[in-house]
Amino acid sequence: MELKTVLSCPLGSQCETIKDEAIHRCAWFITLDGMHPTTGEIIQDKGCAMAWMPILMIENSKQQKSTAAAVESFRNEMVQSNELNTSILLTTEKLRLTV
Repeated sequence: MELKTVLSCPLGSQCETIKDEAIHRCAWFITLDGMHPTTGEIIQDKGCAMAWMPILMIENSKQQKSTAAAVESFRNEMVQSNELNTSILLTTEKLRLTV
C-alpha cells in the first residue's frame, strides 16, 4: 500500500482560502516564472516562497559562478593588454634614450 504525501505549512496556515467573499492569500504565496534548465521549457508555478528558497539559492549560486568566470576572463584580457602596453612603452622609451 502506497501512502499519500500531504504537504502542509510549517506555520500552520493555508496558502489560499476563500472566506467572507474574499480570497485570503498568504504573502509568501508567489507565482514563479522561469525556464526548465534541461528542456528549456517555460515554467510557471505557484507555491510558497519559503519552499522555493533552496532551489532559488542553488540557481543564484550557479549564476554567481558564471559571473565570476566572466570577470576572471576579462581580468586576464586586461592583464595581457597591460603587459603589451608596458612592453611598447618601455621599447619606445629605450629608443628615445638611444637617439
